[in-house]
Amino acid sequence: EVQLVEAGGGLVQPGGSLTLSCAASGFTFDDYAMSWVRQAPGKGLEWVSAINWNGDSTYYAESMKGRFTISRDNAQNTLALQMNSLKSEDTAVYYCAAGGGSWEFWGQGTQVTVST
Repeated sequence: EVQLVEAGGGLVQPGGSLTLSCAASGFTFDDYAMSWVRQAPGKGLEWVSAINWNGDSTYYAESMKGRFTISRDNAQNTLALQMNSLKSEDTAVYYCAAGGGSWEFWGQGTQVTVST
């Protein structure tokens, strides 16, 4: 059974930091690029970041560049997203997804709320 399990969400003040993690199982993790995708309240899905199969290449949506860092550990089958300088507009459910542009597997999501 394929599983992607996110963790690390929560409530953080503007300017704060959070690190999200995603534990993968049930598929060959290093066969896939991996992505983070988010959905803000009342809005559609927004791609956040992606990383290639071995972590050598990373990609970010423009508004995340310089603030977010994606990484992966293929030995542990985990994906991470370090988020710094968080803004209220980063409030969303964050999903881990297998794939770089089209996503084959999804996690259940973790809520990130940026608020005072």
